[in-house]
Amino acid sequence: NFVIRIKRKARYIDENKCTGCGICVEKCPSKVADEFNEGIGKRKAVYLPFPQAIPRVMTIDAEHCLYLSKGKCGVCKKVCPFDAVNYEQEDKIEEINAGALILSQGFEAFDASMLEQYRPDHPDVITSLQLERLLSASGPTVGKIVKADGTIPKRMAFIQCVGSRNPNIGRPNCSAVCCMYATKEAIVVKEHQPMDITIFNIDIRAFGKGFEEFYQKAMKEHGIRYVRSRPPAVYVDPLTNKVSVRYETEDGIKQEEFDLIVLSIGLGASESSKRLAELAGVQLDENGYIITSQTSPVETNIPGIFVCGTVNAPKDIPDTVAEGSGAASKAASLLSSTRGTLVSKKEYPPEKPADDLRIGVIVCRCGVNIGSIVDVPKVVEYAKTLRGVVYAKEETYACSVDSQESMKKAIIEHNLTRFVVAACTPRTHEPIFQETCRDAGLNPYLFEIANIREHCSWVHQKEKEKATQKAKDILRMSVIKAAMNIPLQTQKLEFFKKALVIGGGIAGMTSAIDIANNGFQVYIVEREKQLGGFMRKISTLPDGRDASVILKEMISKIESHPNIMVFTNSELTKVEGSVGNFKAILKTDGKEVELDFGVAIIATGATEFQPHAYYSYDQYDHVITQSQLEQSISSINAKGVVMIQCVGAREKERPYCSRICCAVAVKNAIRIREMYPEIPVFVLYRDMRTYGILENMYSKAKELGTIFIRYNEEHPPVVDKDHVRVYDELLGQELIIPCDLVVLSTPLVPSKEAMRIGELFKVPLDSNGFFLEAHIKLRPVDCATDGVFLAGTAQWPKLISETIAQASAAASRACTILSKDSIEVGGVIANVDEEICIGCGWCLLCPYNATSLKDVKITTEEIVYIGKKSQVNPTLCKGCGSCVVECPTGAMKMSHFTKEQIQAMIDSLMEEHELQRI
Repeated sequence: NFVIRIKRKARYIDENKCTGCGICVEKCPSKVADEFNEGIGKRKAVYLPFPQAIPRVMTIDAEHCLYLSKGKCGVCKKVCPFDAVNYEQEDKIEEINAGALILSQGFEAFDASMLEQYRPDHPDVITSLQLERLLSASGPTVGKIVKADGTIPKRMAFIQCVGSRNPNIGRPNCSAVCCMYATKEAIVVKEHQPMDITIFNIDIRAFGKGFEEFYQKAMKEHGIRYVRSRPPAVYVDPLTNKVSVRYETEDGIKQEEFDLIVLSIGLGASESSKRLAELAGVQLDENGYIITSQTSPVETNIPGIFVCGTVNAPKDIPDTVAEGSGAASKAASLLSSTRGTLVSKKEYPPEKPADDLRIGVIVCRCGVNIGSIVDVPKVVEYAKTLRGVVYAKEETYACSVDSQESMKKAIIEHNLTRFVVAACTPRTHEPIFQETCRDAGLNPYLFEIANIREHCSWVHQKEKEKATQKAKDILRMSVIKAAMNIPLQTQKLEFFKKALVIGGGIAGMTSAIDIANNGFQVYIVEREKQLGGFMRKISTLPDGRDASVILKEMISKIESHPNIMVFTNSELTKVEGSVGNFKAILKTDGKEVELDFGVAIIATGATEFQPHAYYSYDQYDHVITQSQLEQSISSINAKGVVMIQCVGAREKERPYCSRICCAVAVKNAIRIREMYPEIPVFVLYRDMRTYGILENMYSKAKELGTIFIRYNEEHPPVVDKDHVRVYDELLGQELIIPCDLVVLSTPLVPSKEAMRIGELFKVPLDSNGFFLEAHIKLRPVDCATDGVFLAGTAQWPKLISETIAQASAAASRACTILSKDSIEVGGVIANVDEEICIGCGWCLLCPYNATSLKDVKITTEEIVYIGKKSQVNPTLCKGCGSCVVECPTGAMKMSHFTKEQIQAMIDSLMEEHELQRI
């Protein structure tokens, strides 16, 4: 029962009248620095806040509007054809009643002007956010990287950790994202403009899924140079005004001149976040972040107030998205008793007839993604020549809200009966456009998407003319297919409002509790004899709490919850069905049990890599792993401890960074130094990846006397019976460290069950053997198989707090299905022509078990007998087409992808190229 009071600022524009036409912007004489473009370029006093602003309504800057500030001008009001300008508009206070509150105000970028030594006032020194705006097609230079004088830079340098990892200015934390956004920006720059790029860094913190491989690709394929050094300043030549960087390496002090220097600025707690937290009584730490705990990462000290994203620590997009769903899960659990009471059903207009062939086409520039390679205006003009096309238009971002409205308007005004959008992947965007068609009265299956980004511009960046021709070909085939599309219908079915959680570790238990608290039945299947998973091997959390106590409390919640049923010492042997209607066979205590459920969460976890043949692990008893140290740390008896990082990780067999190893090593180093201050501790590392607020632990470990020594992968440490030898690059010599305990930090590797579970649920694994999510950034806990979600280290190595947040996210995604009244099935599915089906059974190879043979009465001229005919279960069919390919008679048909459509597309491609050849 929260009451939230909101100030709605006056925009001096009537939202109900403004159409976003931009006439007022065009005529406005007042120009000011454009804050959205980070001060690069100008905007008018009346303006659209940013290109994809929602709603697409103009705003008047009262401070710079001549009429409001000086009582004169008034041009915007005079030229507005819709009388939308209202100078008398005032701020309004509104109140909202809510049962839960989620704080997600984001971060505040570091103000580089605070560090004058980096010369942020120089025109050839820009911030990473300014570079983002330069790279954007909607930015001030339309995607081109140019210096302030308009010339093209040839050499660019990034300086990392500007405004982060610097306690002298009150910014001690790592910003978690800077290393990877600098790498991303560097690659994008090199893809568009040949340039020498250097990234100066302390450590490269490539800790996320695919990050290490991305970092290696930047070096090896794109030629980006990484220099381990933190330049103290930027120098300006007083004669030439050119900028240079002086830095120190193992080889001494060097100085290099660059055309453009980019300051990779850090993330900090936003002022709005601090203010709102104080209003709500939520606790903040010394750096202004909202305080949460390791085991409750999205919950605050105030019941009913949750957080997600960078308000409680710097983090990247996948973690932010997962936390967003996690916070939603907690709020939904709290409000489950009132679910649906304020829901209104969306009404769609009646579907228009699709008999006439009137096709609309939109060709998207997708910023520079398509527009910088493909000649979009040429493709639009070509579209107008295609049979059936009566409307064709170019859009900068076809997926934006204003473009969707434009598309809807075009369907109605031009009486369009088909629509084609040439843009990016249908994986993420096809449902958006189908919904727009539906809103305009057009059957969603009369829509077609032509992928001219992934299939064209991205793979032909250096062949612009050929890319343009290929875009025309793809569009032409899509138009032909759209012309042959027919309206398809879906049907609503009831389903099992139950969830299956595979894995009883911290991730599985968290997901189960969240779903159960939402009022749904949950089954937990655990292979071991008891719940707990890998957490049973952990003695203490980074915050010092006893892991066994937390585990005991969580298991108690599971065992006492009326909506949760646990199967230990059990394993799945068979799974069939689809979202809403899964069936599984469970082998438990020598018996088989059948379970019905609507959604599944895979939380099978990961295991610690056993470093056989690494660093004398099999030779000496005093060489152990971090998990072994966890279990014996309270009774160690050693004269010296050496920890070696990246043992079995970041190498050919396992090219990934395991994310948690540095944090675990630092946590245990702190514990040893606090418990046994007389024991020296050395940590030998390649990069210290204590990202985000974990930097505090790293600093504390150093303050307690832990010695950190960097080693090169080409000169790894050598473990002997009573010492470790390591080559120190800074000193330029080999060190001999006496010790009688060597701790190897090894990566988490996929569970042995991953492949088998993946096959049961038709969920693929990535190249490293972890489960593959539907989209690494936008859908980090979803699987490609509908109704199946991922939680915890089954998806990727992660800390306990991250595991819990993602587990809540998986629960939230699962509950979006379970909370529905029914599910829609059908549309793109296979169907059978019984007239020519011979009942041979080849279609039974269906990977989703959607096909079966039924008994039918067959009458011939002479006899009547019982035969077999194929049938398709629409609730199970995924439209993959396997049965259609195998059918020897052609009896199996695939709606929306008929043989006639595919053949027509191929014919159109061949005919066009034959004409070109002639």
